[in-house]
Amino acid sequence: MTRIIHVLYGFECRIFQKINRHFERVWLNLFFRTVTHLGGAGFTISASVLLYLLAWSKEQRMLAIASALALASSHIPVQIVKMLFPRKRPYLTLEKTMIPKNPLKDHSFPSGHTTAIFAILTPYIFAVPQISFLLILIGLSVGISRIYLGLHYPSDVIAGALLGTGAGCLSYFLLFV
Repeated sequence: MTRIIHVLYGFECRIFQKINRHFERVWLNLFFRTVTHLGGAGFTISASVLLYLLAWSKEQRMLAIASALALASSHIPVQIVKMLFPRKRPYLTLEKTMIPKNPLKDHSFPSGHTTAIFAILTPYIFAVPQISFLLILIGLSVGISRIYLGLHYPSDVIAGALLGTGAGCLSYFLLFV
């Protein structure tokens, strides 16, 4: 079992390094340093409130509430998992990892930014399937940005996407089904 874990970790590190090695590309830097903030607390909370305030129907308001509920409920499991699995961020363990100034210092697993963006997007993916491709692309971009910026391993991002999607599904189905 230990051997399997080491093989998987090695594979994950190679994926991480393939993404992070492009850190100095100007356009990628501009894109990923911008898109990563879509998963931050400031944006996700503001977007949830704004979507509620701009809702033109009861169904739209309920959808905004489902999104906000998913965001709020996903935060607790992220903090619990970070405490249970105190994984160091990749820039602290992998040589030659490129990072922005003042990187995060808390634990890496799971990605909170990825959790948050998938939590607020998932109810909209169910409610407006016509734009689901765009919403999923936004979520994936935030997740990849976390790896690109040297702050998370791919499994941190996958776990965050699963937690956020789970919270989004649960909140949507609680309010609409």
